[in-house]
Amino acid sequence: GILSVLAQAFYDAEYLFTVPPSVFNPPPKVDSGVLRLRRKENFSLPCDEKMLYKVVKTAFQQRRKTLRNSLKSFNLSDKIKEDAIFDQRPEQLSVSQFIALTKKLENDAI
Repeated sequence: GILSVLAQAFYDAEYLFTVPPSVFNPPPKVDSGVLRLRRKENFSLPCDEKMLYKVVKTAFQQRRKTLRNSLKSFNLSDKIKEDAIFDQRPEQLSVSQFIALTKKLENDAI
């Protein structure tokens, strides 16, 4: 989801431990996990941060659609629409693929 992609872009995540359902009231039907997020030091994205956020948010608003359909509001050129990445759904992309997609959209807008 949106939170997962953006957290992985800016933070290093470390799994610490499992929390059993018995410590919650009412107890959930699943175990919970505790993560430590550490901000990546001296890190800058190779694309515009605001644009990345906009691309990720827009892509996940219509999760079951392909990127070609969910990113229509970006007024994509016919040339960029032919890229194979637009045949995928947002949950199929890695963080690095979202960054590459954002760079393509930035270059397409120029």
